[in-house]
Amino acid sequence: MLGHEIVGTVVRAAADGTGPVAGTPVAVHPATPGPGAGDVRFPADRPNLSPGCTYLGSAARFPHTDGAFSRNANLPSRMLRELPAGLDLRTAALIEPASVAWHAIARAGDIAGKTALVIGSGPIGALAVAVLKRAGAARITAVDMHAKPLQTAQAVGADDVLQAAEADAIAAVQADVVIESSGSHHGLASAIQGAARGGKVIMVGLLPSGPQPVPISLAITRELDLLGSFRFNDEIDDVITALADGSLFVDPVITHVFPLERGLEAFGVARNSAESGKVLLSFGRE
Repeated sequence: MLGHEIVGTVVRAAADGTGPVAGTPVAVHPATPGPGAGDVRFPADRPNLSPGCTYLGSAARFPHTDGAFSRNANLPSRMLRELPAGLDLRTAALIEPASVAWHAIARAGDIAGKTALVIGSGPIGALAVAVLKRAGAARITAVDMHAKPLQTAQAVGADDVLQAAEADAIAAVQADVVIESSGSHHGLASAIQGAARGGKVIMVGLLPSGPQPVPISLAITRELDLLGSFRFNDEIDDVITALADGSLFVDPVITHVFPLERGLEAFGVARNSAESGKVLLSFGRE
């Protein structure tokens, strides 16, 4: 079952008295870390890397983990994060993907005063722009194949935008920090080419398994740091705070909201990345 980007209202509190009371608006942290089978090592302070970690709505492990793509879901209270007063559910629906972007930017270290390049300006890329803006990036350039995502990136803080086909212009950016969120080897190649010598490339977009044709020699000769970024940990709490106090501006990332009855239409719109950003589906109670 789909569903790991989830917000809603508690209908019934946990029987053991833990967690929020009925009527409380909440976001959901969809991960359940676990060591898994065998002797696979991972840093204790990075539970997102635990080999046995499950994730709501994920098919990464077998058996697959059901999500909360339903009007009602039974979830453990440890997954719930109470929303501050004034943070509406519409905006809160971006908490999970914004946490992915926040984790990626955190992997880059201190951003203040640095130049940044974002390859791929879909929802995660646009949210990365918003987080970079909040973190004090001096100049942000966003790249995408389509005009609509670039408009969204500008609306949340990008200073410059480039079409993905403008290879020379992308290479000329020479950014201190590059966020690769396209999930394609073409995007990763552009990220490497657009990074300044000694810069960092944060790989957020999940490429297919297996070898990928990218100009790795440039990463060597420029001494680039290539850093992976996978899901998130407690960054969700920082995201909730930043959304609530208004320091993280993400509203333009949401381009459509559909009621459940128009679900098929919503999926059709979401498939068209040239015309949509984040598409929300409302399971409003009757």
